[in-house]
Amino acid sequence: MILYDIVDGIGRTVEGATQTVTGTFEPTIRLGVTGLSRAGKTVFITSLVANLMDRARMGQLQAAATGSIQMAYLQPQPDDTIPRFDFETHLAAMTGPSPTWPNSTRTISELRLSLRVQPTGLLGAFSGPRTVHLDIIDYPGEWLLDLGLMDKSFAEWSKESLTRAEARAPATDYLALLSQTDPAAALDEPCAQRLAAAYTTYLRQSREAGLSDCTPGRFLLPGDLDGSPVLTFAPLPAPDTSTRKSLYREFDRRYEAYKSRIVKPFFRDHFARLDRQIVLIDALGAIHAGPQAVEDMRGAMASILAAFRPGQNSWLSKLLFGKRVEKILFAATKADHLHHSQHPRLTAVMEALLREAKDRADFAGAKTHAMSLAALRATVEDRMDHEGTPLDVVRGRLLDTGKQAAFYPGELPADPSHLLTPARDGQTAWLDGDYAIMRFAPAAIELKPGEGPPHIRLDKAAEFLIGDRLR
Repeated sequence: MILYDIVDGIGRTVEGATQTVTGTFEPTIRLGVTGLSRAGKTVFITSLVANLMDRARMGQLQAAATGSIQMAYLQPQPDDTIPRFDFETHLAAMTGPSPTWPNSTRTISELRLSLRVQPTGLLGAFSGPRTVHLDIIDYPGEWLLDLGLMDKSFAEWSKESLTRAEARAPATDYLALLSQTDPAAALDEPCAQRLAAAYTTYLRQSREAGLSDCTPGRFLLPGDLDGSPVLTFAPLPAPDTSTRKSLYREFDRRYEAYKSRIVKPFFRDHFARLDRQIVLIDALGAIHAGPQAVEDMRGAMASILAAFRPGQNSWLSKLLFGKRVEKILFAATKADHLHHSQHPRLTAVMEALLREAKDRADFAGAKTHAMSLAALRATVEDRMDHEGTPLDVVRGRLLDTGKQAAFYPGELPADPSHLLTPARDGQTAWLDGDYAIMRFAPAAIELKPGEGPPHIRLDKAAEFLIGDRLR
């Protein structure tokens, strides 16, 4: 294993050196897009690419506003073994005659967008246009949570998972089955399968309830590993003693195999090669689900950011130590579900929610930023009279019925601690507010030549993430 790690490290060092040399001529930005379930990763990537190709709505992206981006076009991606992000199908779903939301991310995918850019400033006056490649890597947020397992033993993960499960209603059936199980008993494969199935059901129900920390992530998106031993384990209380062929020892072995054969290759081959990262967060969904969901999201995002290796890239660091994420954007999605007057409060809530993780990234030298956005705007703003008082609302087409409706979700607090303190204290419901949520369908739109899909602050997100590399 030590020899393998050394050889593997040398191979990645050579690969990094090669990319550094070739990048001198045609620089590449590797942008990771992640977030937890229903955060809108697929919509974000689709709208970002469409708006970089047709830039009329990208006024806050300096290179687009000044005309430095002369053209943008899709090219074959550099990684032949990774599925291509199905941009065309997703865009057709979002902007067709009967628009629908595209399917959610279920596996890793990649897309290369090449931009022909004319440099500005003194250097630009003497040089012609250059090509900058934007490689966008899309992967399920559930997989990202698994990176937090790398430094945990089976005993540590089991203890944390069982403590978390005791506070969650969906865990009732799994905990009941576990109470009838002796971890020190000899391995019985049907028993192991029942435990893994019950634990997977609990994870799925937790995710549906708006909870975030649902590890291992591949239990929710197993793909071709479904039913394999590497996904047939569950957290167990540590017995006083256990033999080599006991249920506990076998689950311990499978847990370690899961880390070494699934989590580690993902980190090595994809995650650790990123330059920039956006973390999409359905903060409104968590607030609607209640204090437990808010606290669970805070803990999950802190765990996720611990897996990043933030800092400033240098030629030497790329050559010797691998890349570090230079910029991280924390984005609260679905801002179109609120009137713009509440967007600063949504951003403030998200900044407070992620304070621990953001401070860690800032301290390590990475540039971080937080904002609220909507990659595809599905509503319009309006003001209506409610019992003699004007009320700022949004209007849109309801996803379930197709009918037009006006919606007021409730007023977010000016002080984020009014949400975070009850969440940290373990309250089961908000005491002074009720925050609703509505599921809107994409609006029917007519795009003029040169226009991408309508959005809120997508151009500002692009400026932060890649704007400095397009000048």
